[in-house]
Amino acid sequence: MFKLLRKHPAILTTALLAVVLLAWGFWPKPVKVEIVSVKRAPLTITIEEEGRTRVIDRYIIAAPVDGVTCRVGLKVGDEVEQGQTLLGITPMASQVLDARSRAEAKARVAAAESALSAAREQASAANATAIRARAEQVRVTPLLEKGLVPREVYDRLLTDVQTTRAAKRSADFNVDVARYELEAAQTALQNSQSSSSTTPPERVPVRSPIDGRILKINHKCEGPVRTGEHLLEVGDPAALEVEVDVLSADAVKITPGMKVWFDRWGGDEALQGIVRIVEPVGFTQTSALGVDEQRVLVIIDFTSPQEVWQRLGDGYRVEAGFVLWHEEKVLQVPASSVFRHEGGWAVFTVDDRYASLRPVKPGQRTGLKVQILEGLEESERVINHPSDQIENGVRVRPYR
Repeated sequence: MFKLLRKHPAILTTALLAVVLLAWGFWPKPVKVEIVSVKRAPLTITIEEEGRTRVIDRYIIAAPVDGVTCRVGLKVGDEVEQGQTLLGITPMASQVLDARSRAEAKARVAAAESALSAAREQASAANATAIRARAEQVRVTPLLEKGLVPREVYDRLLTDVQTTRAAKRSADFNVDVARYELEAAQTALQNSQSSSSTTPPERVPVRSPIDGRILKINHKCEGPVRTGEHLLEVGDPAALEVEVDVLSADAVKITPGMKVWFDRWGGDEALQGIVRIVEPVGFTQTSALGVDEQRVLVIIDFTSPQEVWQRLGDGYRVEAGFVLWHEEKVLQVPASSVFRHEGGWAVFTVDDRYASLRPVKPGQRTGLKVQILEGLEESERVINHPSDQIENGVRVRPYR
């Protein structure tokens, strides 16, 4: 066989080349990885939620009486002064009666007139009875003094005088009642006519309680309103606060006095605020995924100068970030480089092009960064997004 190979060197060369290629193909190759350095940098732990601005003191102006509002000449955003008349409310116009209702109203007037006449006749009869009883008392009094009439007869006459006097007063009151009922029936008949009166109707003015701007107009055109119905909303847009609804699990981490940052509100720089109150009552809200969530309202005051956020108005959207924790020089690595290992946490460091498993003790954590309390030093290199191919001692090389 060796003689054959010496006679045919091309076969030998081909065999050696194949062996070399097979060895090179099966030789372990370094795994390409993304390598990042451990560094010290500021780290902030925040809770981010969407919020809305709102006027602190919002006044809802309601109708004080039933009536018809006039057309509102104001617009949303117009400035108003305290005591300024915003609109007026006129009394409701009387209902126009049809033929049947008008006949019934006339009949009630006639009945009231008859009742007044009857009451007057009864009063006249009661007056005559009272006069006769008084005259009888005057006639019997001298006889009683002479002893010609028993005392019981005189007492009975005295009772008749008092009774007839009370009956006369009652009859007079009935006359007054009948007169008032007649006036009411006549008024109902007269004011129900379709003819317009020359006297302008009385108008109830509705005034602004504060200096501010019109925020909302519920009734722009003339129309009937009921007592308590909302007409306008007035407030001062210069006095704004922010309401943010957060998950109840996050609300327990937020305390009054906590700093808040507002991003993506439309300005060039972020705004600052401070938590004023975390409301003690939660509410249920359905998320976009159809999940019921318990949420809590957090009220925030602006601490940035007013001239920075003065373009904001009522109901504007802001992105609020509640600062739970912050330090300037924190040893940190990307959160994607830390993984679970034997009940703890670990990373892969790169030592002389080889991966080395290193247990670590993490601290504060955000969605992108993790604080390292023990296990790493500044400027060490770790593998970001380690795959299943990475093991302790595996040769690696960075992406280029």
